[in-house]
Amino acid sequence: MEKLSALTTETRNPATADIDLLPASDIVRLMNGEDRRVPEAVESALPAVARIAEAAASSFTRGGRLIYMGAGTSGRLGVLDAAECRPTFGVPVGPPDGMVIGLIAGGESAMFNAVEGAEDSPELGQSDLKALNLTERDTVVGVAASGRTPYVIGGLTYARSAGAFTGAVSCTADAKISALADAAAEAVTGPEVLTGSTRLKAGSAQKMILNMISTAAFILSGKTYGNLMADVQITNEKLADRARRIVMTAAGCGEEEAAALLEASGNRTKTAVVMGLCSVDRETAENLLAASSGHIRRAVQAHLTST
Repeated sequence: MEKLSALTTETRNPATADIDLLPASDIVRLMNGEDRRVPEAVESALPAVARIAEAAASSFTRGGRLIYMGAGTSGRLGVLDAAECRPTFGVPVGPPDGMVIGLIAGGESAMFNAVEGAEDSPELGQSDLKALNLTERDTVVGVAASGRTPYVIGGLTYARSAGAFTGAVSCTADAKISALADAAAEAVTGPEVLTGSTRLKAGSAQKMILNMISTAAFILSGKTYGNLMADVQITNEKLADRARRIVMTAAGCGEEEAAALLEASGNRTKTAVVMGLCSVDRETAENLLAASSGHIRRAVQAHLTST
């Protein structure tokens, strides 16, 4: 396997060689300057990111899942992105049956503590996917800044054999995991501010890409209305207020009417929007949404066409 020292993520950054001699103001200025390189690196990977998002949306349509897998920072970012899909899009997350699942080498305890040897085991990557009863309906995305983590390699190898769509997200060129992927997003962010600390630029790039994959996939799946989070799950007062504002904006009504629509809908934001736009009851709105695979615009158009 390629030596770590040969990877750009492990190369020493000459711009920060004396960073330990600088005051805080110069340290953060240097870091900010390096961080500006991240969006450019991500931009070069956008075609592959779009392909992965399309595959994930297709998986959702077929009853499949979007599964991230990685080790260390990369694994934690996958778990984070999966967890945040629940309040944003109102979907179940986490193993075994969530629509979005984040797997980290070493399991849940690895979120906070290093699990010795876990990332070096391709067999563990395979067994973690087997435990999910992986099928060809699923999309598996391996995330590894170095592009050569054995846990991810093992997982992607197994995912290919199971017929699942495979994606790879790395921060090195010609990454080993790219060769195992149907779509490979390589955001080459270069040497880190602290040599080898890939929670910095590489981590930022990976988070941006995972955010894009899940968000684009759910937009394609009808979880939004324009740029409104129409399937937001109301779990606290802030989200209740956001839901009211979404209904007000989408349905063009006042706050009291929006609150009444939400109450009548059983606090289902998307249903409340369709009720307001079509002037129908909850049952009719839910039937319209079911017939349009959850897309509000299609539901409204179908109602207008039929009346």
